[in-house]
Amino acid sequence: MKLATLRLSSSGTAGTVAVRQDGDTFVEIPGYSDLGALLAVEGWREIAEKADGAAHPVEGADLAPVVPSPSKVFCVGMNYATHIEEMGRDLPEYPTLFAKFAETLTGPFDDIELPVADHAIDWEAELVVVVGKRARRVGEDIAGEYIAGYTAANDVSMRSYQFRTKEWLQGKVWEKSTPVGPVMVTPDELDQDAAITTTVDGEERQRGSIGDLVHSPEFLVSYISEMITLNPGDLILTGTTGGVGHARRPEVYLADGQTVTVAIEGIGELRNVAHAQAELPEVPPAGAELPAKA
Repeated sequence: MKLATLRLSSSGTAGTVAVRQDGDTFVEIPGYSDLGALLAVEGWREIAEKADGAAHPVEGADLAPVVPSPSKVFCVGMNYATHIEEMGRDLPEYPTLFAKFAETLTGPFDDIELPVADHAIDWEAELVVVVGKRARRVGEDIAGEYIAGYTAANDVSMRSYQFRTKEWLQGKVWEKSTPVGPVMVTPDELDQDAAITTTVDGEERQRGSIGDLVHSPEFLVSYISEMITLNPGDLILTGTTGGVGHARRPEVYLADGQTVTVAIEGIGELRNVAHAQAELPEVPPAGAELPAKA
């Protein structure tokens, strides 16, 4: 089953709604404003399967982040063997964790803003775990029962800010910088060796397999839930594969007008156009004389 969150503004109705994908159609799941609201309800699978709300074409659909307002977004650094090797590091015994916030997320086809403050904007294709029920101190052997499904993300990274210190958070939490979607697929629909790729203007930059993960989704759910409760709709970005722009020589980053596409077999594509942030006019200091009007 494939589920998503559809924006309704294009149909003349404000807000969003949870939807199920049936081929080339999205079917509304009445009573649930987004996928996060649906996952919070016991029996969400059956509700989604039986839904027969209004239909919308998949082609041209305006999708929100698959879960627009998760209570937590955990991210894992250095979790693909290929990426660890290209960054010149050893395989980790434990995952490197950092966090994002709901404001960081954006839709799978929304534009990405390239901020004036950082000109080293990188791509990172990632498999995302979507939590399906409350998880606290769950064992790795049963952690799969707490996974509602999987989606894709592009962990767009502001590298200059990221490497100002040894902590990465400031390079990862920029407003509306992380596309998530287009749909969540239930675990039965995802091949454990599915290909994960990134292209920029059609040129391949990343290619790997989600089977290359050092720490599995089940391990991550178990490990994180030992520290804090995971709630339905929470997201875990599991790390990126080799091929990021920062590791290239010379380094390569996103430029104004480029289209970056992240794809995972069985889930679909994120397609986002990068646009340079407009320079804000300088604000004169308090008490300064303003220029005369023409």
